[in-house]
Amino acid sequence: MNVARILDIKGRNVITVQPHRTLNEVSKMLTEHKIGAAVVSGNDAKILGIISERDIVRAISNSGSAALEHAVSKHMTEKVITCNENSLMSDLMDVMTTGKFRHLPVVGDNKLIGIISIGDVVKHRMDAMMVEQSAMLNYISMA
Repeated sequence: MNVARILDIKGRNVITVQPHRTLNEVSKMLTEHKIGAAVVSGNDAKILGIISERDIVRAISNSGSAALEHAVSKHMTEKVITCNENSLMSDLMDVMTTGKFRHLPVVGDNKLIGIISIGDVVKHRMDAMMVEQSAMLNYISMA
């Protein structure tokens, strides 16, 4: 299955945050939307970075609670790995595991068009396993 199919199922809405916002603001946004990361972008919708729960925890660990007033741009991951709608879910598992990150923005025509989380990847894999199990049980029952 490819990314386009997953986005068609889950939706293409992506929560973004501007780089000048504070970690406190973005942490509230993540909580409100029940997500683990937000894409950092400017007014032109260009991806500038990504800020995750891990980035926020790391900032607080290094700077204490004062980090909550720091700009997102100070703690975001700037080198963002992306994928496109034709990317295969099996490839994303490898990319996320190797890179040790849980969110992968989806880009099309140089624009942000979605985001895939490790939860999406796991759900896809679990669904595929259930289909395989059902097929095997049907095969065995016919024998």
